[in-house]
Amino acid sequence: MGEVLAIAEQKDGKIRPVANEVVTAAAVLAKGLGGSAHALVLGGTGVGERAGDLGNFGAEVVHVAEDPALESCVPEIYAAVIAEAVGSRGYAAVLFSATSLGKDLAPRVAALIDAPLASDVTRLEIESGRPVAVRPVYGGKALARIGFETSPAVLSLRPNAFGTNGSRAAGRTEPFTPVIPDAVGTRIVDFQAAETGSVDVAEAGIIVSGGRGMKGPEHWHLLEELRDALGPGTALGASRAVVDAGWRSHGEQVGQTGKTVAPKLYFAVGISGAVQHLAGMRTSQTIVAINKDPDAPIFALADYGIVGDAFEILPRLSAEISALRSEG
Repeated sequence: MGEVLAIAEQKDGKIRPVANEVVTAAAVLAKGLGGSAHALVLGGTGVGERAGDLGNFGAEVVHVAEDPALESCVPEIYAAVIAEAVGSRGYAAVLFSATSLGKDLAPRVAALIDAPLASDVTRLEIESGRPVAVRPVYGGKALARIGFETSPAVLSLRPNAFGTNGSRAAGRTEPFTPVIPDAVGTRIVDFQAAETGSVDVAEAGIIVSGGRGMKGPEHWHLLEELRDALGPGTALGASRAVVDAGWRSHGEQVGQTGKTVAPKLYFAVGISGAVQHLAGMRTSQTIVAINKDPDAPIFALADYGIVGDAFEILPRLSAEISALRSEG
């Protein structure tokens, strides 16, 4: 059977954009396997109201589990519920998004159902009627092709690597009533909300990232001014060195151990271009690099490069962009 299950993430009762991407990938894979794509949404009461929209991205059936115990993601509970859903059908593959949540859940589910796992997948293929996962290794310097001898294959897909296709009709929703585990070792104590109005770097259309070349957190206001000049939908990003130094939060880190991004426009300011960072942003549509070192590796990947002092360039760039936007 060639059915593929996509685990669709939600937040505060709303389907996240990454869910559309993983459902699209599931639909493409299922078509190649001669089957259909299903989606699974877990959440509190009311989460299923918009779940049918996942059909627009290829889910023939959207299974919805609504329960107060699922309102917040307790990993042990979510993993047990997903494993129960997977066990009810003969899926060829189970797809997660390789977000922080997906990276937590995918190996738990794989262990519970005794299935093979491939993480951070950037491409899916089919060989001899089975899925094949392609993922970067050695910091993105090489690609590994991973085949599976048993089903289902559990895969976590790198966000922004597959894209979406929203041309289909709304899908059929079906309620799923799982067995909720009574006792687990984890409970949600509190949530630390992101800064009001901030844009998640993984979902932003434009990103302004800073590296060690910014010389300290006291200069970050220059990047913030550029972000504000570029307008809504622009997020701040940071290199690993910056996050390790404590200048910015881990939520802004772009790179192999941070978030993978694919914005329309990416500014790399004071970032040399280490392999770890490039692995997280090389899929950006247009890359603008600002660095005083003309031999910085980032220039080999950039579409546009400015060699010079960022402290002099950024204010002028922000002013020019603000002027252009005011004219428009």
